[in-house]
Amino acid sequence: MWLEKIKLSKQLVRSVTEAGYLVPKELQLRTMSRIIGGQDIIAVGPEGCGKTTTYILGVLMRLKQTPEIAPRALILVPDKERVEAVVEQINLLNKNKSLRIVSLTPGSGMEAELDELADGADIIVATPDRARAIYLKLALDLNKIQMFVVDDAELIVKQGLQLPVNELANSVIKCQRLVFAEVMHSRIEQMIEPFMRDPSFIEVEEEVEPVAEIYPQELYNVSNFRTKLNLLNVLLRESDLPKTVVFVNTRLTAEKVYNSLFAKVKAKSAILNPVFFESKGVSSIDDFYDSEELETLIVANELSAPVNLRGIDRIIHLEPPVEKETFISRVIKDQDEEIDALSVVFSTDIELADIRKVEQALGYKFPLVPLPEGVIVDAESKPKTKAKRKTEEEPSRGEAFHEKKEKNSKDYNIGAGKKAKLDRKRKHS
Repeated sequence: MWLEKIKLSKQLVRSVTEAGYLVPKELQLRTMSRIIGGQDIIAVGPEGCGKTTTYILGVLMRLKQTPEIAPRALILVPDKERVEAVVEQINLLNKNKSLRIVSLTPGSGMEAELDELADGADIIVATPDRARAIYLKLALDLNKIQMFVVDDAELIVKQGLQLPVNELANSVIKCQRLVFAEVMHSRIEQMIEPFMRDPSFIEVEEEVEPVAEIYPQELYNVSNFRTKLNLLNVLLRESDLPKTVVFVNTRLTAEKVYNSLFAKVKAKSAILNPVFFESKGVSSIDDFYDSEELETLIVANELSAPVNLRGIDRIIHLEPPVEKETFISRVIKDQDEEIDALSVVFSTDIELADIRKVEQALGYKFPLVPLPEGVIVDAESKPKTKAKRKTEEEPSRGEAFHEKKEKNSKDYNIGAGKKAKLDRKRKHS
């Protein structure tokens, strides 16, 4: 099947078959010919769609099997565990052991890594920060790089490693660039835009059968936490649903959300087991459900006991829980439940990858809903330093400053060698 669908070498076909990959996946069918042809690629797909195997096969196909002094492929992944997994996968598929693989990870001995690089390497698998640190020591030669690969781009962005990725990419003069991610969003686009050149964008979605009947879902993609609070206030103010539970990750966040509510909304809201005495709270979900006054309950995911949501009209995940199983348990409908609750989730770009994992597990893609009118979108503002304007009345230097005479002024620079000659001339004159 591999030889029929993809032009791999016979040696690689034997390797992937022995590894248990009997047929190529959709991502490999759509990308391998482009990768082998040297084209820049952005590939997006869920976990398990074959992203890692795809670029490893591409690297092994494109690199000549004869070792060279400088590395020819640089693969960047988010953490040490991924570095080890990628190296293991390369070793599984690379039956010809002539290609030398070096891993660079934080927490490892840098001297040992420098020695390995000095002995020669063909493929570097590294975290961006470690690769950058060694590059700045002038120990990582990027002059011969043919393939620059960024894997798990969404996790690299989540960890704030965009700067070393950009610096490394811009240090490579000319090469093929491949980016792989589970989800594409604006922060990834900002990271890769400076170094990608007319890439092909390929996205695959794995077909999964729904595992159970779930509540109707709505997904809001927002820019930041502040916008989440603005959206929550609008939804709660304009809703006619009598009972809403809002989930956040910590009890302190629950307090922050409670204090951010509009006065009329806050008067009908409470926190489950609040941290502070002055916050309105209840000790159980039953107390909230039985209350005629309360319409909104804020619950922290860190509370160990599961919350019984039977009879609740709307469930809002203002912050997706860390464990996807927690999310799934809240949105699966009981067989004998007659009324559907509306399930709503707020997600920033960084959190979209976690939402995709939930969708994959449920076999259901959440519909993206536009923000309602009246929601203020908070821009992420960076501190700006205002340049002080010079005025005619304001001197640009101290009071002792005076203009040079015309014969003493110059608009040129003297080189160091010429300056030394002039100094010697003055001494002898």
